Amino acid sequence: MPSVTQTYTVTGMTCEHCVRAVTGELSALPGVEEVRVDLTAGTATVTSAGPLAEESVRAAVDEAGYELAGGGA
Repeated sequence: MPSVTQTYTVTGMTCEHCVRAVTGELSALPGVEEVRVDLTAGTATVTSAGPLAEESVRAAVDEAGYELAGGGA
């Protein structure tokens, strides 16, 4: 199965610490292969072995102390 890449909008990130926190939590999700967080754009792009449940992504971002805006694009 090919990898799936989804981009999410994350609100509340203001610094590199934010980026590291969100990256760490998303990287811990099962099946995640790569996480790229763009502080300027306020996005997190996640590449995974298969589609991720939005609830899982939302919970990971929440655990990092931020909020997922809307759904995955």
